[in-house]
Amino acid sequence: MPLKPRNSITITLMLSLTFLALFFSGLLQFPSLSAPLPSFRDPALLSGPNTTPDPFTDLLSAYKKWDSQVGCTQFRERHKAWILTRTGSSRSNESSSLQVSPGESECSELQLNHASVLVKGWTWIPDNLDNLYACRCGLSCLWTKSPVLADKPDALLFETSTPPRQRRTGDPLRVYMDLEAGRKRSGFEDLFISYHAKDDVQSTYAGSLFHNGRNYHVSSYKNNETLVYWSSSRCLPQRNELARRLLKLLPHHSFGKCLNNVGGLDKALSYYPECANDASTVPRWWDHLHCAMSHYKFVLAVENTWTESYVTEKLFYALDSGSVPIYFGAPNVADFVPPHSIINGNKFSSMEELANYVIALSNDPVAYAEYHAWRRCGVMGNYGNARAASLDTLPCRLCEAVSRKGGRSAKSNL
Repeated sequence: MPLKPRNSITITLMLSLTFLALFFSGLLQFPSLSAPLPSFRDPALLSGPNTTPDPFTDLLSAYKKWDSQVGCTQFRERHKAWILTRTGSSRSNESSSLQVSPGESECSELQLNHASVLVKGWTWIPDNLDNLYACRCGLSCLWTKSPVLADKPDALLFETSTPPRQRRTGDPLRVYMDLEAGRKRSGFEDLFISYHAKDDVQSTYAGSLFHNGRNYHVSSYKNNETLVYWSSSRCLPQRNELARRLLKLLPHHSFGKCLNNVGGLDKALSYYPECANDASTVPRWWDHLHCAMSHYKFVLAVENTWTESYVTEKLFYALDSGSVPIYFGAPNVADFVPPHSIINGNKFSSMEELANYVIALSNDPVAYAEYHAWRRCGVMGNYGNARAASLDTLPCRLCEAVSRKGGRSAKSNL
């Protein structure tokens, strides 16, 4: 290797001496190894916590600080595209993850003015869904579990049993519903209902009918000593391990069978007696679910299965309770929730990074209140379509599909 010219050596020596002089004089400094690292800022989270801790325990006081420093005008401007979608001024942000109700121009496709659906067999579908509905395009829809009220139904809905293998012209259409992660068709249905937009009729978990009879008391108090609520009694190994890795880094209460740390099951009412529904009845764990969640800044929501569009009540319970969900599950979850309403755990490179973000957020009332701004400022985004495609609206949407096929007069499969 050839030697460097003498001038080059001289220049290098002079630069080295200058560098050392600046360093020892204090004009040039490096960060200490013990100095805190900058807070994590995921672009998808829009705004992160401040570096100066400001602990808070009252959500209403956090709102006031957010109002004075940010406010709805700025939040709406930031999410202008979603507001345009909601008001119908723009459809560019509508997601392929959600079925959108067809326009009035498609009313001509309906073949029936009235359609009836008879729900067959045992099913978890709530009884209070039974009703006569006034739907779009002048269509009326009877949804019932009673064969007396629907003596000549246009469709039979099967959910826990398999439809008949054959259908003749004049027989009711066969509808099969599967909202589980696998969403397997029966192979004998004329219409298939699932949580996925690609199937005949979509039913998301975003509706209120998934949690009837709950105590909806929402506390403005937010525990700053115990940050995270978790409750799971189906102890799947993979989900348990994920929860264990995160919760060991964060102060939490676990009320279910899995990783329970509150001294047993059904302890929520001993922590929050105001969450009791009726003192004369034996409480069930789900009666006070929302009320108990509302006392925590964060709720851990982990799906049983991580697959596209499988966004279940685990997430929507947390949103409804007024807490911020820490979510692990569907990769397209953003298509189902309001803008800036959840912490997507999959966006973080490690559990430590996620835990640090959660702790910093818990001590920043302005950044925390921003996760609630969507409901205070009316910025729903795709959440509006998720609600519109939920179980709450299923009767009319299914009756429309039945009407388009012609109901009992549809051609047989023989």
